[in-house]
Amino acid sequence: MSKSWDVIVLGLGGMGSAALRHLARRGRRVLGLDRYHPPHGFGSSHGRTRVIRQCYFEGSAYVPLLLRAYELWRELEQESGARLLELCGGLMMGAPDSEVVSGSLSSARAHGLPHELLDAAAIRRRFPQLSMPESTVAIWEPHAGLVFSEHAIAAHLDSARRAGASTLFETVVEEWTASPGGVRVRTARGEFEAEQLIVTPGPWAPDALAGLGLPLQVERQVLYWFQPDRGTDDFVPGRFPVYIWQRDEKVQPYGFPSVDGGEGGVKVSFFRAPETNYCTPDTVDRLVSEAEASRMREVVREYCPALAGRLVHAVVCMYTLTPDLHFIVGQHPAHANVTLAAGFSGHGYKFCSVMGEVLADLALQGRTSFDLALFSPARFSPTPNTACLKEERSP
Repeated sequence: MSKSWDVIVLGLGGMGSAALRHLARRGRRVLGLDRYHPPHGFGSSHGRTRVIRQCYFEGSAYVPLLLRAYELWRELEQESGARLLELCGGLMMGAPDSEVVSGSLSSARAHGLPHELLDAAAIRRRFPQLSMPESTVAIWEPHAGLVFSEHAIAAHLDSARRAGASTLFETVVEEWTASPGGVRVRTARGEFEAEQLIVTPGPWAPDALAGLGLPLQVERQVLYWFQPDRGTDDFVPGRFPVYIWQRDEKVQPYGFPSVDGGEGGVKVSFFRAPETNYCTPDTVDRLVSEAEASRMREVVREYCPALAGRLVHAVVCMYTLTPDLHFIVGQHPAHANVTLAAGFSGHGYKFCSVMGEVLADLALQGRTSFDLALFSPARFSPTPNTACLKEERSP
């Protein structure tokens, strides 16, 4: 049976848009589908910026992917002419034995990455905006910074289309099926066939991959922008870093320098929040209460008093979490022509550029040069189900 496409990509957020670019640039006939018009504010990739870093406390196995990700982000910047990275440096802070500090140090040493170990006094000297407890230490990483997330999605999609990719937005996928002869995707706007399928569903993953029984949960996250009392001059890149502070096991705030102008505020959030609020894309509460903003402000006041000013803006996004907080990347256990990428657990965006390359490798070659053992879907002992219904409703 003749197929209209070599590869179809379902979901064109951070990962899907990058995969579409890499496939198109390899000369493949590719179609990308999304239920909205990316970049949009309904998934996991909005909110202006995401942290990027190499001294990776989640595990040194991530570092080879990160080094390639940096190369590909710069390549995309050069091609698009857009500024996608701001490498302002980063602080990973906590107790000496905290995961954030000890894990960052382990990755830095394992891969020979530039870094410094700072005590609380050194943190204050370098960044007097911060008022850390005396027991705090930090890994300073000069190559850390931020990615402009929505601009990056737009750049990936523009690059993909220039290379010949087709996109179809505002298109809800109702069902996809696969067999050795190919894949079929049914939508409200018609059916599409291809040799290969890549599924990058973001927070819709629990429904999109329901037949696999993967233990995925979606968590509501709030991003806040507070206005410093004396303005943002002391918080611009070059004067203020990206950072994560592991205050304790339950409270881990993180933040960015100011990149939105004098009245745009400074972005902060909880990398790991004090309370977990599970949801779905249909049920997530997109309104941010004053009580939530007050709680965030009180934590900010502990370590950066000047930043605990008025709330300028707040938006809600979602983490899609696995139990071990590692990604799910690999081939579908029942279908060799279906590639999955999900469960990026709140720390995946920085990998989008390289994951696009990895997903193209898996779809076209069935393998990649990167070690993906940590991300195997099989680690959760899924039970394959050939019927993958994904009847979705828009919020």
